[in-house]
Amino acid sequence: MNAPPARRLLILLLLALAVLVCFLPFSNKAFHIDDPLFLWTAQHIAQHPLDPYGFSVVWYATETPIVEVTKNPPLAAYYAAAAGRIFGWSERALHLAFLLPALIVVLGTYLLAERFTRLAWLAALLTLFAPGFIVSGTGVMCDVLMLAFWMLAVLFWLRGEEAGNPAWLFLAVLCAAASALTKYFGVAVLPLLAAFSLLRHRRWRNSLLWLALPALLLALYQYATLRRYGRGLFSDALLYASLHNRGHELGAAAKFILGLSFSGGCAFFILLFAPLAWRWRGLALAAGAGTIAAALVCRGIISVDAPQAAANRASFCLQLAFFAFGGALLLALACGAWWRQRSEPLVTLLVLWLLGTFVFAAFLNWTMNARSILPLIPSAAILLAKRLGDRLDSASHLALPRIALPLALTAAAGAWAACADFRLANAGRTAAETLSQQTRVTGAGVFFQGHWGFQYYMQRAGAVPADKRKTLFRSGDILLVPENTTNSFGPPDGFVFADAQILNFPVAGRLATMSQPRGAGFYASVWGPLPFAIGEVPPERYLVARLRAVSDSPPNLRP
Repeated sequence: MNAPPARRLLILLLLALAVLVCFLPFSNKAFHIDDPLFLWTAQHIAQHPLDPYGFSVVWYATETPIVEVTKNPPLAAYYAAAAGRIFGWSERALHLAFLLPALIVVLGTYLLAERFTRLAWLAALLTLFAPGFIVSGTGVMCDVLMLAFWMLAVLFWLRGEEAGNPAWLFLAVLCAAASALTKYFGVAVLPLLAAFSLLRHRRWRNSLLWLALPALLLALYQYATLRRYGRGLFSDALLYASLHNRGHELGAAAKFILGLSFSGGCAFFILLFAPLAWRWRGLALAAGAGTIAAALVCRGIISVDAPQAAANRASFCLQLAFFAFGGALLLALACGAWWRQRSEPLVTLLVLWLLGTFVFAAFLNWTMNARSILPLIPSAAILLAKRLGDRLDSASHLALPRIALPLALTAAAGAWAACADFRLANAGRTAAETLSQQTRVTGAGVFFQGHWGFQYYMQRAGAVPADKRKTLFRSGDILLVPENTTNSFGPPDGFVFADAQILNFPVAGRLATMSQPRGAGFYASVWGPLPFAIGEVPPERYLVARLRAVSDSPPNLRP
């Protein structure tokens, strides 16, 4: 179903332009969530390229070696280090550098989709506009880069299998290894490639031996990190996910509902195109599944992490049902495609791609988040484009008008989510800059708790992260504590808060990506079971307090 060369080139150029239009407005976005971990690693690599994890950070309650904090391999940090050395370490420079992986994913989606449908351009745009992709693409973490290598691995492997050319297979396994060394989940592309080859040829082929190369490189990485850091970082990440998964103690049903919610929200296009892709009976079944899932959560029969969302109960339950409806449609899309074309290896590859990502994100990862759902978005977009093409007869003049409205709404939803996360990230930067200026003139020691982008900007301004074990606190020191953060521990031992005040930093808009009162947990479902939530966004609140030693406190202030 390949387009003529001239038309194909034009489509690729237009898609590249669409990527630029979508991401350039966010190029000055503040560093956010786990961005600092990758930035600090990149800055260390720039000085010590053979020792990526040879430093410590205060990310939990005390200073800790970075290998105990970050659970991702270093390739994304090496990429950021190269960009930082060449273009500088500003937000704009690094965000522009991370445009390249996003471009590869979108163009790669088109090149893969054109094997299935004349609506390949639609699959690429659905991927681009999906909230899970566009929000992830405005950060400098490893996820989109991992997916870019994944996409290249699939494309090169298909080309090598079709041409019988080992050079393409070699490029494919190098990209597969790069994907796994960018984020460990990237190793999952290897069984996908093996499954495709076995289904295509119905027998063992020596070309499958190429897949041993990424496994060998991962084994070497495991050995090298064991020698240098005293722990093999690949197995360490697997152990971390296993232990933290058990620690959250969510049942299989709760995890499944979280998977439905995050899948439906991150691949929001499935909801907007549902009336074109399914008959009313299919829609009714999926809507019923989503409604039941939300009812089980909202009535407390199945427990998920959303204690603060009770204040917005009706809105929360409605949105959970809506997103779970979308997740049910995604699973139906994959299962239906496999049932109709289970003898087609390419379709099976896409179905396994989608379902495998869903199972990992919902049941195996330590927390549900949009970053874990991200890899299934291109496969879902391609399967949906194929289904729409089959139903609408994409060669007719009626197809484009029917697609235009849901596509425009998909773009609007993605832009809305990206703007919401943009404002949240920038609120953290504004708070850090404002608070550091206000407290600098006091002459007291200034310490802070909380992490994410707030920590990055506070440290850049010269403030010191509070270390529960090592910091020598004194009466009169100022402590800053954000409300919307991780790993804060309140007043240090032997001290109480005095002269405390709460400062609000507004986050404009009507959509939240990380808000416990709204039940939105785009980056971690412990904030809530919605990837994002519609409603009034509460301001970011920061506690500013002086420390007073317990021995100096009046009786009514003593704990």
